[in-house]
Amino acid sequence: MAQTPFFQYKGKPLVRCGNMLYYGDMRDPFVIKMLIKSKQTVNNMEIADKVTVQLINTDPRVSPRKAVVKTSEKPSLYLAIDIAVVWLQKALREATKNT
Repeated sequence: MAQTPFFQYKGKPLVRCGNMLYYGDMRDPFVIKMLIKSKQTVNNMEIADKVTVQLINTDPRVSPRKAVVKTSEKPSLYLAIDIAVVWLQKALREATKNT
């Protein structure tokens, strides 16, 4: 059975499961985790109005508590994804420099 490719945003996978979104490739040193904490209804559509963004180190040797490198809370999914792209690009660029 062929695998369905993940949705891509700016060249990286963006995967959603319920209120949790992951942005980035799990094989990279870092990924972004976004948690939709609350929603509001606008024109019969649910819109995220509180999203937690975390930059996560994917190294399995790092403890889960220390794996969270940065965290922020944003008032919309758009702003959350916007900061997520910047954080992930910068972290991956710095990780590449250090190897």
